[in-house]
Amino acid sequence: MTSTRQNAAPLFSQVDVSTAFQPHASSPREEQAELLREILTAQDRTNDLLEELVNTTGATQRQRQSELNQWRSAHPELATACRDAAEALTRVQIDFLDRMTYDINDSGDDMVDGEFVLNEFIDRYGPRLAHLNGVIQVLAQLSSLPNPANSQQ
Repeated sequence: MTSTRQNAAPLFSQVDVSTAFQPHASSPREEQAELLREILTAQDRTNDLLEELVNTTGATQRQRQSELNQWRSAHPELATACRDAAEALTRVQIDFLDRMTYDINDSGDDMVDGEFVLNEFIDRYGPRLAHLNGVIQVLAQLSSLPNPANSQQ
């Protein structure tokens, strides 16, 4: 049985872990300088990406502003009607907010103590307020006067 083991290939071999290359022992000052260079490189890359993002966002905003100006020029009477409608809905929104704040002040303690009262309040005012705000925002954007600074760019 011993002869069989001697003929088998060894499972483990010796590995030379010594290196022919001796790394240059750097001082802590050199390590700090290298780390600062790496940080500077990463910061430069971040700045480049941010600049690209600003340029892309700016181009999108300029395109959108140009399209709105074209729409307003093509439909001046509708833009005026949108402005009037936005002002009317803003008055409605003020009245709605007045009623909502009255209800909050009137039943605020009940909302804290009972989830049912809070859910009823949210169901009553939440969707209407969100939709009203959305409609006012659209009307205001369509009716706003073009910004001379944006239209020149």
